[in-house]
Amino acid sequence: MRTLLAALLLMPSLAFAEEIGSVGYRFQWLGPNDKIAIEAFDDPDVAGVTCYIARARTGGIKGAFGVAEDPAQASISCRQVGPIDQASLDKLRSPHEVFSERASLIFKTTQVVRFWDPKRRALVYLTYTDRVIEGSPQNSISVVPVGLK
Repeated sequence: MRTLLAALLLMPSLAFAEEIGSVGYRFQWLGPNDKIAIEAFDDPDVAGVTCYIARARTGGIKGAFGVAEDPAQASISCRQVGPIDQASLDKLRSPHEVFSERASLIFKTTQVVRFWDPKRRALVYLTYTDRVIEGSPQNSISVVPVGLK
């Protein structure tokens, strides 16, 4: 029990997404329709930054049971929504995974990785989908400029 607790405490902090809404884009005769879901998550290390990610979700029977493989397509937009502690930015790990969620039952995940560009004072967020054997080069980025020192 102590080992499990210690492992949970040492796990990297990842954000959890909150679904904002979705739209159906393909009708399925059985099970839910295929949809594009919009989710929001706050950067777990940079207070004042929220990212919005749009991802395709596969419906049908497999989607209803959680065993469908979602397409490797996502879009991201991140914004400053509150004050940012600029003194802490130079201490950020870069690159650093801030969000990860499965896109298939086992082998595929959609991730968001944050980069800190100190020269341009910008946070850069990259979303992509990887797979154990073969990932996808499809990606999307969003940049949050941070005020000058």
